[in-house]
Amino acid sequence: MGRSMQSAGLPEMTAKDSPLVPRPTLIHRLTSILEALEPAGLFPRTQPLEVELGSGDGSFAVDYARLHPDRNFLAVERLLGRLRKIERKGLRAGLANLRLVRIEASYLVEFLLPRDSVQAVHVYFPDPWPKRKHRKNRLVNTRFTELAHRVLAPAGLVYLRTDDEDYFAQMTSVFAANCGFLLAETPAELSGILTDFEKDFLAKGVTTLRAAYQRR
Repeated sequence: MGRSMQSAGLPEMTAKDSPLVPRPTLIHRLTSILEALEPAGLFPRTQPLEVELGSGDGSFAVDYARLHPDRNFLAVERLLGRLRKIERKGLRAGLANLRLVRIEASYLVEFLLPRDSVQAVHVYFPDPWPKRKHRKNRLVNTRFTELAHRVLAPAGLVYLRTDDEDYFAQMTSVFAANCGFLLAETPAELSGILTDFEKDFLAKGVTTLRAAYQRR
């Protein structure tokens, strides 16, 4: 690790496993699900915030946070085992600009992210819910575009990736129908940072579908 936990803004571990010494953690434990987060209080430095909804094993979150120390990155995942896996990776990398929250992505966007607080929202390979009767459970729908517009700062961006053609058609349709967004480009540097699912798909020859939208 290039930097110590202390210099990276993380609690420093001691040789003795004392209950009086807090274990270093990147997981932000919500004290209330009724009050909005205060992003400035989550990180040691105040800088632009980006959010990934559904972070899987954290391949993208950790790589992105490492490449962009000038941005704060919040990874959202509802499965505790996955969250702890991301935390281990982030601690090993000494990432002071990465924090994790365990909660449903849709709830976080609707109730916990302050208005105009996020520079970019990343949604990569969400559950496609392929059966027609289950499609109402999809994260990216008309309501999601309205919520994303509210939490994004002016000119903020939503980046989308999926391998499911039907879901991609829905994603692009609902964002195109929202007059608060413009179609945008995904930077090549961002495209090169792959998620765990994407690596598997590419190895199998499965095409990744991508789109980006910018708040007007």
